[in-house]
Amino acid sequence: MTTATLEFSAGQRVLCRPGVSDPNLRAWDAADELLLDEALRRVHAGDRVLVVDDQFGALTLGLSDYAPVSVADSAVLGGALSANISLNPDIPSAVQLASWLNPPQGPFDLIVMRVPRQSEYLAWLLRWVNSALADNGCLLAGGMIKHLPDRSVDVFAEAMPTEAVLPARKKARVVVCRRGEASLAGWSGLWKGYSVPDVPVAVEAMPAVFARDRLDIGTRELLPLVAPAVARLPSGARVLDLACGNGILGLAALACRDDIRVEFADVSAQAVASVRHNLKRCGFEARASVCHADGVDRGAGNYQLILLNPPFHEGGVVSDHIALRLFRDAARHLEPEGTLLMVGNRHLGYHRSLKRYFSSVVQRAASPRFVVFEACL
Repeated sequence: MTTATLEFSAGQRVLCRPGVSDPNLRAWDAADELLLDEALRRVHAGDRVLVVDDQFGALTLGLSDYAPVSVADSAVLGGALSANISLNPDIPSAVQLASWLNPPQGPFDLIVMRVPRQSEYLAWLLRWVNSALADNGCLLAGGMIKHLPDRSVDVFAEAMPTEAVLPARKKARVVVCRRGEASLAGWSGLWKGYSVPDVPVAVEAMPAVFARDRLDIGTRELLPLVAPAVARLPSGARVLDLACGNGILGLAALACRDDIRVEFADVSAQAVASVRHNLKRCGFEARASVCHADGVDRGAGNYQLILLNPPFHEGGVVSDHIALRLFRDAARHLEPEGTLLMVGNRHLGYHRSLKRYFSSVVQRAASPRFVVFEACL
C-alpha cells in the first residue's frame, strides 16, 4: 500500500488506495480536486453536506470540517475511509457512512457526487438526489471527461436543471445543478432483467449492476457448468456466489436442488438489493443470505463450491488486483475437498494467477474471449 498527499485549497490529506501497491494508482484524481475546490468555495458553516460515491475517501475527508454524510454503492469505501482516517489524525469528526441499503435522509444543502460511468445509474442517482436536495440546495457532479457516460448531457437534462458547466481542468469536468422534478417513483429504468432456463422468474437488477439487462458472455460460458457442479455436492452443502452481481449463478444453483444453501456477496449495494429482490420473487429466501462486502467476510466459514465471475476493472482502471484478492479469499474459504468454478477473460491469464492459491487448476470450457476454470486446493 502506497500513500500520497492530496493538496487542495483548505489543506491537505495523506491518502492511500487499499489493496494496491502501484504508486501510479492514487486514491484520487483531477475530478476529486475540482469537486473539492468548488465545494469549498460554495459551502457555508452549518450546511448539511452529502458526498455520493466517493471512491477512496478524498471527497469525504477533504470536506471533513463540515461533517459530511457519505453514501456509496461500493463497500470498498468503508475500508478506504478507515485506512485514510488513520493516516490523518487531525480529522475533526467521525464519518457518517451509508449505502443504498440504508440511504441517508435529506434535505442536504450541498451534494457532491462522482458521476458514474453507467448512464442508467446516473439517471437513478439524479432522481434520488432530487428527493434529498434542499429547495435552495446545490449539486456538484464531477468526473474525468473520458469516463463520463454516453448521453450524460441528456441524462442531466431529463432529471434536473443545470446551472453551470465549469471549465474543464486536467481533463476533469464539474456540473452545477439545482433540484429538479424527476423522481424514482414510477421510473421505468428502476428494474431491468432477462430470463434463463430453469430459474423460475426473470432475473432483474438495479442500474448500478453489471449486465443487468442481458446475460453477459462470460457468465454464459460458466452457467452450463453450475448444475453439474451442484449435482455432485453433499446434502446441506454451502455454496458461495462471489461477486454475484444480479445473483444469476447462485439462483441457478438454488434452482437445481432444495437441500443446499447459497450465500451471495458483492461489493455493490445495488447488487445486494437486486439479489434480495430476485430471491424473494423466486421463493428462495429461506435457503439463502446476501452480504454487502468487498470480498469474503473473514467470519464467513467454508464452502463446498464457490462460483465466481470476477470484475477486472475498478472505476477506470483495468487490473487483475481485484481478481487476485478474490482468488485469495476463495482459497481461504474453500473446504479441503471443495471447488472454485470461475470464468475470466482469456487475455488476463488467470490460469497462472490461480496457481498461486490452488494446487489443481483445470480448464473446463472456453470461447475465443473467455475461459472457465475449475480450481481445487
